Amino acid sequence: MATGNRLPKQVLSLYRQLLRASKDKPGFAGCIREEFRRNAGIPPRDALRIEFLLRRGRRQLEQLRAATTKRLGAFGSAPE
Repeated sequence: MATGNRLPKQVLSLYRQLLRASKDKPGFAGCIREEFRRNAGIPPRDALRIEFLLRRGRRQLEQLRAATTKRLGAFGSAPE
């Protein structure tokens, strides 16, 4: 499990990677920003939830990097 000190760096890194990967795909950047803003209020102490969202985001990054990705359906909200 990642320590609390590394989580913010991992989140920021994932955010940047997602934005870079979305550069050539119109409409994705706005959805990515919205998703990160929606989850910005998660308390830093909630490491399990943050790690879940990081894993989910990494899977979405791999999908976004695939040349065949054309839809935004993968960027839905996380279960509460």
